[in-house]
Amino acid sequence: MALKATIFKVRLQVADMDREYYGEHQLTLARHPSETDERMMVRLLAFAHNASPQLEFTRGLSSGDEADLWQLGLSGAIELWVEVGLPGPERLRKACNRADRVLVYSYGRRTAQVWWQKQGQALGRHENLCVYHLDADACAQLATMAERNMDLHVTVQDGRIWIGSGNRSAELVAEIRKP
Repeated sequence: MALKATIFKVRLQVADMDREYYGEHQLTLARHPSETDERMMVRLLAFAHNASPQLEFTRGLSSGDEADLWQLGLSGAIELWVEVGLPGPERLRKACNRADRVLVYSYGRRTAQVWWQKQGQALGRHENLCVYHLDADACAQLATMAERNMDLHVTVQDGRIWIGSGNRSAELVAEIRKP
């Protein structure tokens, strides 16, 4: 019998002073059986960092042809493609060919650094690609906030991201590896 996704409900309040975006989102996230709390929370953080009424979660891990998040224009064209983790160069090449902008949120201790050393130069040729790296300790702290029902407050200012839930909070910096 196949394992089913675990459903999470999120009330997300975003105050992004860098982009002058302020909004509240009621979200439903499906955590794939093979996905960790850390990866799911990084997906949620990527949503908050790029929040807009048109941004949406996709089938992600359940589909090889979709991003973790994307924003579609009125014509159906992909305006923004967001990947979480350490995607392969072929996947990113396809994403860069399909979308106006592609963002990667990489995280992890040693693996993210090794991935960047191997892929960084090849990824540099994609002008519509931006790679962010998130600190492993901050991501682990973020994972502790995962609950089936979450009420999160996110503030973005000067490249720093603060996320809070009740008495727990985390501060992250989305370090740009490739502008």
